[in-house]
Order: sequence, then C-alpha cells, then structure tokens
Amino acid sequence: MNRQFTRTLVTTALPYANGPVHLGHLAGVYLPADIYVRFNRLRGKDIIHIGGSDEHGVPITITADKEGISPQDVVDRYHTLNLDAFTRCGISFDYYGRTSSKGHFKTAQTFFQEINGKDIFIKKKERHFFDPETKRFLSDRYVTGTCPICKNPEANGDQCEQCGTHLSPRELIDPRSKLSERVPELRETLHWYFPLGRFQERLENYVSGHEDDWRHNVLNYTRTWLKQGLSERAITRDIHWGIPVPLDNEEAKGKVLYVWFDAVLGYISFTREWAEKKCEPELWREYWQNPDCRVIHFIGKDNVVFHTLMFPAILMAWNEGRSDSLYSLADNVPASEFMNFEGRKFSKSRNYAVYLGEFLDRFPADTLRYTIAMNYPENKDSDFSWSDFQNRTNGELADTLGNFIKRSIDFTNVKFNGSIPCECSEEDWGSLGIDWKKSFEKLEKAYEEFHFREAVTLTMQIARSANRYLTDSEPWKVLKTDPDAAARTMALSVNLCYTLAIVWYPVLPHTANRIYEMLGFRETLDEAIKSGNVSWEMAKSPGLGKGHRLSGQSGILFRKIEDKDIAPELEKIERLVAGIERKEKGLGESMNFKPEISFDDFLDVDLRVATVTACEKVKKADKLLKLQLKVGSETRQVLAGIAQSYAPESIIGKNVILVANLAERTIRGELSQGMILAVEGNDGRLNLVEAQGSGINGKIVQ
Repeated sequence: MNRQFTRTLVTTALPYANGPVHLGHLAGVYLPADIYVRFNRLRGKDIIHIGGSDEHGVPITITADKEGISPQDVVDRYHTLNLDAFTRCGISFDYYGRTSSKGHFKTAQTFFQEINGKDIFIKKKERHFFDPETKRFLSDRYVTGTCPICKNPEANGDQCEQCGTHLSPRELIDPRSKLSERVPELRETLHWYFPLGRFQERLENYVSGHEDDWRHNVLNYTRTWLKQGLSERAITRDIHWGIPVPLDNEEAKGKVLYVWFDAVLGYISFTREWAEKKCEPELWREYWQNPDCRVIHFIGKDNVVFHTLMFPAILMAWNEGRSDSLYSLADNVPASEFMNFEGRKFSKSRNYAVYLGEFLDRFPADTLRYTIAMNYPENKDSDFSWSDFQNRTNGELADTLGNFIKRSIDFTNVKFNGSIPCECSEEDWGSLGIDWKKSFEKLEKAYEEFHFREAVTLTMQIARSANRYLTDSEPWKVLKTDPDAAARTMALSVNLCYTLAIVWYPVLPHTANRIYEMLGFRETLDEAIKSGNVSWEMAKSPGLGKGHRLSGQSGILFRKIEDKDIAPELEKIERLVAGIERKEKGLGESMNFKPEISFDDFLDVDLRVATVTACEKVKKADKLLKLQLKVGSETRQVLAGIAQSYAPESIIGKNVILVANLAERTIRGELSQGMILAVEGNDGRLNLVEAQGSGINGKIVQ
C-alpha cells in the first residue's frame, strides 16, 4: 500500500448470534483485528474497530424452533454471551452493534430503497419448497433428506454434514420439511435479485487495483468467481424473521431482506450508532464517505466473496449516478485461512470446538492470545492443540517473558529500594546486543502488512534478548564486588520492562497493563495510550530515569499449565473424536457408562418434581443459571449449567426433575440446594427432563 490515509476503519465479520464463538472465530478474525488496532492506537493513529452480531438468517430461526422460544430470545442470549467473551479476551471494539437494532433496520431499508429506485434490482418468480401444514416457504436449511452423494439420510438442504457436499434442496432424495416432517411442495414465489453481473467490469477493475497488496487467497477466491461470470443473486426471502422489504405493496408482503445483503450493511449502521453514541451523529461519514479513510475488513476465507464482490457491488449501486455521499470501498481484506482443533475442523453442529467463554473460565486470556497469534492461519490452515498451548505458556511466556519481568522488578525492589538506581544512557541501551533500529523496522513492517505471526515472533526475540542479558550480567553476584555495574544492569533491565510493556501491548494487553502497574504508574497503560502519555516510539529508547519509583509490588505474570490442567480437555477430545468416527462409519454413538451401582443405592436418590418460579443468569459465569424452585411447600435455589442451552425466561413455569437429597454446596458465591436433571443431545445442547402437567409437585416413584 503506497497511499497515505488520515484515518482507518477496521471491521470484523459479524458472528451469527445462534451459538457461542469458538477459538476458530477468534483466530481467523477477531484477534488479528484487535492486534492491528491496538498497534495503530499505540502509534497515535485515528483508528476505530467496528463489530457486532449478525442476528438474522435461518440458523437463528432453527435454534428458536428447537428451543420453543422466539428468535429475539436466541439473539439476546448469544449477543450478550459473545460480547462478554470478547471483552474478557481483550477484543477492544469501539462499538459492537446488533443487526436487530432500529438503526440497522433503517440503514438496510434505505439502501434497498435507493437501489430499487434506480431499477437495478431484477424481480423473478421461481419455484421453492413449501410446507403445506405450516403454510411456510422453506429455506434450504429447513429442508432435509438423503444426500445424493453419500446417502446420508439427514443431509441439510444447503450442505451434507457427513460428506461436506454443497447442495440445493431440490437435489435431496426424499426431501421433507424440518417443521412438520411432511413432504414439501414446490410453489411459485416472487423475489428481488441483485444483478452482480451488471458490476462485473467495475469489480474486475477494483480487484486488479489491489493485486500487489491483497493476499493470494483473497485474490484467488475472488478471481474464481469473476472468471465464472457473475449472475443474479436473490436479495429477499420468504421468512418471518428479518428486516421487512420496505415496499408498501402486495408483492413485498411477508418478505424480508436476505441476510447476505443485510449483514454487511451492519458495518455502516454500527459506525453510525457509534457516532451517535459519541454525540457526533455525522462523524461516521469521515470513515465511510471520506476518501482519506482506509477501510479494512478482517474476515475468514469463507466470507471472501461477500467482502470483495458483493458488498463492493452494493456500494457501487448506491454510488451510481450520485455526486455526493459516496461510499468508499475496502482498501484491504486480510482474510485468514482456518484454524483447526487438534487436527480436525471446528464444528458447532458436532460440538467439536473450544468455546471462547468456556476457555476463559479456566485459563487467562493472554495465554490464549499468544498461542493463537503464534499459530495465526495467515497463508494456510493451522492447528490449535492443548499441548502446544501448554508448551508455549510454560516455555515462552512463563520462562522467558514472565521470568525476566519478575526478576527485574523483584531485584530492584529488594536491593535498590524500589527505585531506578542510575540513568540509562543511549550508549548503554545500544550495548544490549539488540539492533533496535532494525528490530523495530521489521516489527512495524510485519504489523503493517498483517504478518501477525512474524510480529509476535519478533517481539518474543526482544524478550529473549532481555532475559539473556539479565542472566549473563548476574547482578546478584556483581552487586557484592561492583555495585555501580549492578545498578547499571538494573537500570537497563527495568527500562527493558518498560519497553516490553509497550511492544507486548497489541498481543498481551492484560499482561502489558500489569507490567506498567508494577513499574509504578497510577494510570493504566490503556489510559496512558489513549491520553497520548505512552506511544510506540517511546519503546525504542530508555523511558525511565534515575529515581523513578516502582510500585513496590510484583507477581507471577503467567502460571504454568500442568498436565492435570489439560487432562480433562484431552479426555473430552478423545470422546468427541470417537463419537465422530463412529458416526462417519455409520455406527451408533458409543456409550461410556459409569460404574454400576446397586438398586438400593438408586433408591437412596430422592427425585422430586419441582416448578421453576424464577430464573436469572449468574454473574461472570457463562454456563450457570440460578433457579428458584417450588417443590411441595418448600422453595429451593439451584444452580444449573444450562445457560448456553436456555434463556432464563424460557424455563419459568416448567416442571423439572430435582435431585432433592443432594448435599448443598456453594458455587460462585451462590448456594445450590440440589440438582436438576438434563440430557445432552447429539448437538451438544442440554435438554431439561420435564414432567408433564401442572400442580404435580411431589415425589417420583422409583
């Protein structure tokens, strides 16, 4: 990229709000974007990071149908859950919006009206599957049947999970409706189509202008589509959940905007909402309608053509015939490849995943950020494994970075009364064996060109050099014979701590803030960067002078990961893989039964029917709900790990099965007086065991 911009807008792909985000999402989109944004904030750049939830589309309605709740209940749950996980992981959005917001509805409908007013859309009638019992047209995922390739009897209308073949509903053998299990009918329906082919030449010119700076995978995916020739793509659907087509006529009745059109416009509507929140409602135009702003879309490879062809075509359609309020197209689309998990592709449907919120319940965010950054799938698929996570945490973060920081801070606190004993000259700084100029040039180039694995590797080299310098200098020995030399060593070491806090900030923000606090600063590093008191340039030379006082506190930055810490995760993988392999071979699910108990032992379990009278989420616990249960004349409080399967309000009034004579225990500071029964389905979702009827609180005859 040769052109200079005055500001930058970074967007990240919108995750579907129908399930929790997993480490594959983090690795491909959100972590690299956050690293890039934090680096540029350190450099004092005008940069904002816009993200949000994709809250429309068939996957959400399917989840709602399965759970017997509304789509709004589903998106409310997962928007909150995912934003909480991102926040805990240090993903620093300037704004995280929702496509179900009124502001987004207005933006999407305005785009439709603008383009429709230019007669760009094409209207066509086609035959689609229709469920006569529910009186609904069926989207592809609402149709199931036998795969024509592998004969899997449970293939979906868009793809067969067993063999991976992309399908259309009409290709299925013996198709049936997921809503009623009936054989669907083909009926004619009218839809609006976006003519991508109309913009083919303009899109080809747009892509050709980025041959030197876009990644090869992005160019290859895009050129494949262009080579095949672009055609019309449906822009509306017959579905009850979504943004209504903004036309007041019979043709538009019951139709919503197709999610592919709606979702990408979220980047614009969320930027507008961000500006309104800042009480500067027109500020968004400086990022979308000012050619001096660089727009960058961070995405996974499965979203490439939506961001290199479809979204640009929508913006071209808006710009067509206009002389003002023109939208800028993306300058770069750094799409990643996939990160796999223990050698297999992440799969929500098979529950083969490590979910971000669950991970952060057990391990610190920065250890995850580091491991993923070091395995960033830039040019090819990479892999996350528990053993690699353990080795990198212990050998690189704890033994190298953490060891150097703790030794430097502790020795200065104990031997020099927590104060830097002398000035650190530029000459001393240059004697460390680090080519500062060359190191920072390489580091900055890596960040600017989105080579995040290289950037993190170079940063760890600085930490290794610092650790080696302290070890070789042996100030604990030299202090007895040459206290001035020991003082000079510690002045350099503490200044290296300051440099490391800054250079690690893009990747390890929580750790960088802790180091900065140990160094005696009252404001956080986040605050110092925002106020301009700390910048990237300040890492290149000694920043702390003689007499600068440390906080007097230190601590272990990284706890080592023991084998016992990851043993449950490895056991879980073994069970999941065994189940997947059996399913792939057409065998039934393997059952791992617990040791036998006697009939008398079973009779000791007191099972009661209880009615849920109130329910709420447990703070800072992704999995837990706090239930108030009425059982007979008693009221019990029970904590249940079902928050990822049920919204609190959806289970009020249900009759559940309570293990009433289980010993009380305290979980997350809350008393739990028993346990409710639930069964895990093949999709990993927990299903409550319910008793039918009402007014039946009482004992279950065993």
